[in-house]
Amino acid sequence: MPHLSIRIDFDREGRLGPGKVMLLEHIAREGSISAAGRSMKMSYKRAWELVSEINESFAEPLVAAQTGGKAGGGATLTPRGRELIRHYRAIERKALSATASHLKALQAISRSRRRA
Repeated sequence: MPHLSIRIDFDREGRLGPGKVMLLEHIAREGSISAAGRSMKMSYKRAWELVSEINESFAEPLVAAQTGGKAGGGATLTPRGRELIRHYRAIERKALSATASHLKALQAISRSRRRA
């Protein structure tokens, strides 16, 4: 079955897609930006760059990071970060539901269908 991917382009404030949302979910689970990046096979630098882009794209930060030290740093999602994930996943579910028959039709006529 084809995969539906949602990317939201905000006016000048940036964009939000499945990769950034997945990174936010991993940060929530791991409690760390670097651990979230590692779990996604992403470099530490890239994970921090994406978090910076995410935080700059919204009126309020979505990720709150604490700098390291003896006990180490960490990161958590802000209430707005958790809210963003809920809205994004709801959009995905509704879009998939609304397009399921069309995706099935596209799969039926795709090249990969002929090889099966």
